[in-house]
Amino acid sequence: MSQKVLIIKVGYSEVLDRENNSRMVSLGDILRTTPLLHLYKENLVTWVTAESAFPLLENNPYIDRILPYDLTTVLQLESEEFDSVINLEKIPGICALADKIRARRSRYGFTFNSQTGKAEAYDKAFEILAVGADPELKRKNKKNFQEFLFECVGKKWGGEEYSLGYNSLAQEEFDIGLNTQIGQKWPTKAWPEKNWEALEKLLIKEGYSVTRQDKQNHSILSHLNNYMDWMNSCKLIVSNDSLGMHLGLALKKKVIGLFGPTPSEEIYFYNRGKAILPEPIPNCLPCFEGICKKGKNCMEDILPEKIIKEIKILNS
Repeated sequence: MSQKVLIIKVGYSEVLDRENNSRMVSLGDILRTTPLLHLYKENLVTWVTAESAFPLLENNPYIDRILPYDLTTVLQLESEEFDSVINLEKIPGICALADKIRARRSRYGFTFNSQTGKAEAYDKAFEILAVGADPELKRKNKKNFQEFLFECVGKKWGGEEYSLGYNSLAQEEFDIGLNTQIGQKWPTKAWPEKNWEALEKLLIKEGYSVTRQDKQNHSILSHLNNYMDWMNSCKLIVSNDSLGMHLGLALKKKVIGLFGPTPSEEIYFYNRGKAILPEPIPNCLPCFEGICKKGKNCMEDILPEKIIKEIKILNS
């Protein structure tokens, strides 16, 4: 008999980031937790998430039910029973809810400390919580996100990929897609506009067909399904550390990721891509800051010529 598994990943907090009680949804962090689904493909999986993330999870063969994180869902879950509850949110209120849901066999991820009012980790997720809370530990970390994710539920990651249910009908028509935009939380992740312009000109000069995210119409930029279709029309993606980078990996594209304030070590490119950092690498990286304290955007020091070189290597 299949077991019932509940996964709570709303996107309000990032698994490997400090708890900040934000209500901004990190779609990229939701997508990069989907390799976990490979462990439960024989089970009945319920996933609770933000409604804006539904297109990332819909039609996934490993998910039986997607529920929005709202009052109706909360009341339902408090009266339902599961074999395993996996809470990947560090928001105290969500942790408190997860603790109230009946789990017959096991609980993983994060729990609520009723004395401190903060999130705590179950034993197998202790390292995740420690690394996320301590910038120095995070700088020294060499594990990728998937390794942490699988250890959180007592398993060993074996190379499992992202699991994306969306079946795009868009055909590949561009050699290179430039994924230029980032979320509100990390403005320091942005590669400067002048660098994107220079890269686009160099690529066209080299004979590549190019499409840019910020030059698409509003319907593509504001609708997740259309955005995924645009991504799927590209053979190779150049992206900031953002949802687009994770979508490129989920769609099995070649991906070049541009990194500055966030750690590239957490990202596994499945032998289809590479992380590029500023040169020379500043000793303050990764800084985990939304605003640079030194007043200079280190991302400027990722040169378009370096990216052209890496594109040629990936396409060779």
